[in-house]
Order: sequence, then structure tokens, then C-alpha cells
Amino acid sequence: MRAIRVASAALLTATTLALTAPPASAARTGEENITSFGFRVTPAAIAAGGQVTLSVDGCEHNTKVTSGIFDDVTIPKGQASATAKVFWDAKPGAMYEVTFACGQESGTTDLTIVGGGSSNNPTPQPTPRHTRGVKAGVGGSSDGSDAQQIAVGGALIAGVIGTAYFWARRRTGPNGS
Repeated sequence: MRAIRVASAALLTATTLALTAPPASAARTGEENITSFGFRVTPAAIAAGGQVTLSVDGCEHNTKVTSGIFDDVTIPKGQASATAKVFWDAKPGAMYEVTFACGQESGTTDLTIVGGGSSNNPTPQPTPRHTRGVKAGVGGSSDGSDAQQIAVGGALIAGVIGTAYFWARRRTGPNGS
């Protein structure tokens, strides 16, 4: 009989912990990259010192393109593209965010830095001491928690563990039940 109570308490604990954990596939809201204009960076992966083409479609204003990996670029109204040179201090394997701003709208895309030098400028340049704007972050695993959520989760877990302990330690009555 004792084994049934212990198993029930363990099952209750496991179920509660599973239900209070955030799902691993939870998507952050508000991160949709939908704009009324199209934009892209070509190529999407480049070596430090290389040149990228910044393209925009359907923008009726000047488009400002910013990133921590190259100087700001303005694509004038009526033009479809411009070029930018990637800084030499870009870290291989890093992903940088590129923002296209058209009027009051903006959209972002990523630019990945690959190892090695660029075919546009094969002469290596010295690496400056300061790096700029690497897109780091938590990879979507967390969107932040507030004190209330933490307190409620802690109270639920403490309650389940306390209940499991109570039922596991409860003595049998005089009739053996």
C-alpha cells in the first residue's frame, strides 16, 4: 500500500513540474518581420572585409540601412540597391543584424560572417581592438520573467513537493489502510 502512495506522489510531482515548465517551442510574439517593402542582403554570408549588396523593393522613400558591421548606407528613393563594405574586425561565425528603414517602417535580416579573407581585398588588415554590434542574445529561449511569475511558479512547486512529502510520510491507520 505504501508503494502506491509513493508512486502516486511521484506521479503528481512529475505532472505538476511538467505542466509548469514553459514549452521549448514557445515563440516570442512581436518578432514577425513583415513590411510593405521587400529587402535583402546579398550574399547572406560573407568574410570580413567583403562587400555586400543591400537591395530594397517597393519603398517610396529613401531607405536607411544600418548595422554594427558596416557604415550606415542610404538607398535613395527610386534606386533598388547599394553596396557596403563589411568591417575587417567582424568575427568569423558571428551573426549581425541589418536593419532596413523605409519611412516609418523597418525590417531586419541577418548577415553571417564566415572565416577567411575576402576575394574583393585579399590583403589582410589589422584587427582593431574594439568590436561592433555582434547579434548575441538568448536565441529565443527566454523573453524575460517578472517577479509575480517566479513567485507563482515557486509556490506551485513547493506545494506539490509538500503534498508529495505529506502523502509519502503519512502513517497507516489502526486497520492497516
